[in-house]
Amino acid sequence: MAETVKIYAAIITASDSRTVHEDVSGHLLGGLLESIGATVVHHSVVCDDLDLIREALLSFTDTREVNLIVTTGGTGLGPRDNTPEATLTVIEREVPGIAEAIRRETALQTPFAILSRGVAGTRNGTLIINLPGSPKGVEECFAVVAPILGHAVRMATGDTNH
Repeated sequence: MAETVKIYAAIITASDSRTVHEDVSGHLLGGLLESIGATVVHHSVVCDDLDLIREALLSFTDTREVNLIVTTGGTGLGPRDNTPEATLTVIEREVPGIAEAIRRETALQTPFAILSRGVAGTRNGTLIINLPGSPKGVEECFAVVAPILGHAVRMATGDTNH
């Protein structure tokens, strides 16, 4: 069996009201990523603006500094929830099974999970996954994807040997 690739992650929080210091969900996500052996190389908060989120995603996928971007926030039904739209404008290939699994599994814990519009996909060898903005949502959703992250990142980076 092929070994998993080292994960170098960026966390992007979409929020009009938080700073990195106040970003409880982003810090929780960082700890969860580190618990599976990932190295978090960047953590930022950007306003809930489609263009700003898109620019943040592009900056990492174009420089290839990271092979995993996990966003938190901006996946709901609010008028300023733009993370899925921004993600869809940058990804080259959607990975719908990740978002489907997140919604399916977390809906067993809260019916509001089906309102999440998060998406997942790849660009330039980087896997991008959208998570909700609440700490509880981050924790529940991360539990769904944690078992597949190493394999998914390895595949996204082009290592398709099984």
